[in-house]
Amino acid sequence: MGFGDYPAEYNPKVHGPYDPARFYGKPDTPFGQVKLGEIGSWLMRRNKTPNAIIGAISRAHWRWQHKYVHPKRAGMAPFLQIAFASMAFFYVLNYKRMKAHRRYERH
Repeated sequence: MGFGDYPAEYNPKVHGPYDPARFYGKPDTPFGQVKLGEIGSWLMRRNKTPNAIIGAISRAHWRWQHKYVHPKRAGMAPFLQIAFASMAFFYVLNYKRMKAHRRYERH
């Protein structure tokens, strides 16, 4: 499997048109239904290769695109989500500098 190819599990005769937001591998228990005692075995069943991680990020991105960006009446939600995510990201980056400039009022 090279970069930009379809997943190995995808079969156009079975699955129909390709959807980049769908996982074509063997279905497993969703994380929300895993019990505390089964978390270790559930994590061990995950594919942790770089291609699998990039594929998971890509599927999450396409799901977000399909839900918030591509509808006919998308609205302001994707723009506000990007704005708030960037504010949080830069706050975390600059936290050490901002912490040094705190002013405490002494009575």
